[in-house]
Amino acid sequence: MREALSKLEWDKLVTIMPRAGAIVTPVEFQKMRDVFQVRINIEGLIGNLAAERITDNQLGQLQKIQAECKGLSARENIRELISKDIEFRETLNNSIENASLKEISDYLYNQTLRVWYMVFSRNNFSLEVEEEIKEIEKTIEVLSRRDPLKAEQFRRDVIVNYVERIKSKF
Repeated sequence: MREALSKLEWDKLVTIMPRAGAIVTPVEFQKMRDVFQVRINIEGLIGNLAAERITDNQLGQLQKIQAECKGLSARENIRELISKDIEFRETLNNSIENASLKEISDYLYNQTLRVWYMVFSRNNFSLEVEEEIKEIEKTIEVLSRRDPLKAEQFRRDVIVNYVERIKSKF
């Protein structure tokens, strides 16, 4: 438990108060703007490297995740959708074969995941599932072409579109 709280504190998701416990840190929109600015470039680099390094096995794993997402609309389980998104990102990030970049990406993703979770209450669940399916499908398509520059631009566009969807809810 202590190790989990330390990781959450390291990721700036909780603040540990001595002798009082832990509190969830608030979402600060100025900080989120800064995180998204960095994340756009990190995702681009991930796309670039993944296009060069992804294996056929990893592409197959992405296809499997996409197929599993297709059944999520009927269940309307937010945690299950987030779990599939995390699995998708894990597979994509493992393909880049760069532990430092993966660690940075995971940190930034965890910062922005809270915003996505907040937006769920303002959005149609089926729409979120469709967005996830389209993102995975297009990622597979772009990475299958093995074109680093197109993959880089697509992964950047994913984050830009994500930010625009969030902005439209507030």
